[in-house]
Amino acid sequence: MNNSGIKLKLRTIIFGSDSPAGKLFDVLLFVAILISVALTMLTSVKPIRETHGGILFLLNAVFTAAFTVEYGLRLYCAEKPLRYARSFFGMVDLLAILPFYIGLFYVNARFLDVIKVLRMLRIFRVLKMAQYVGEADLLMNALIASRRKIGIFLAVVMTIVTVIGSLMYVIEGEANGFTSIPRSVYWAIVTLTTVGYGDISPNTPVGQALAAFIMIIGYSIIAVPTGIITAEIGISTAQQKHARSCKTCRHTDHDPDAKFCKHCGSLL
Repeated sequence: MNNSGIKLKLRTIIFGSDSPAGKLFDVLLFVAILISVALTMLTSVKPIRETHGGILFLLNAVFTAAFTVEYGLRLYCAEKPLRYARSFFGMVDLLAILPFYIGLFYVNARFLDVIKVLRMLRIFRVLKMAQYVGEADLLMNALIASRRKIGIFLAVVMTIVTVIGSLMYVIEGEANGFTSIPRSVYWAIVTLTTVGYGDISPNTPVGQALAAFIMIIGYSIIAVPTGIITAEIGISTAQQKHARSCKTCRHTDHDPDAKFCKHCGSLL
């Protein structure tokens, strides 16, 4: 087999996912990424690192060497190597192996190996999830359509927490932990979002009354962005259905993945 034939064969296996060999390669790669990420996470645990650091390092080195060879093969067989190297997955593949080599000289950099978890995005190829791209586009369109409403909502929320945080700084003061307006605004955000860390809390009756008010406001505010996005999703869904009209009977209420008209059975 000549050089071009080898490249074509490798390209079919590495970049393709339709052939049995390509599917097997994708599955094995995904499993290897999972194991490698798990090894990096285990290495960050001090007791495990002190006990099994040597074997973890060796296993990580083996996986990094395999990923390095894989990256080199991708560059070798890609139709346009530079285009692949500059692509999202190309940069992720490179960043997945660089921390290990940098870690040979700077130890703490090894924990950046966990960035290889981004390579798990290849599961979209392994599981053939391209069929869900339409649903993803629907959600993205809804988010884009509601960006101004969400922006106004966030501006209102930031105004509320700034005002209440400033009031709380005046009411409670440094003696009760509200040492500055930014720290008081932090408390207001934590309280408004109903997270409630409890690291700062009002002690005066007026401060507690204001805290109760912002808690109640928080419950009603949380539902606002959900309602905005849900409404936009409904509008986008209706528009999407309307766009898929039957050429025979002109009905438009079809599901996004429908291939035949539900009324007359004609091909859409």
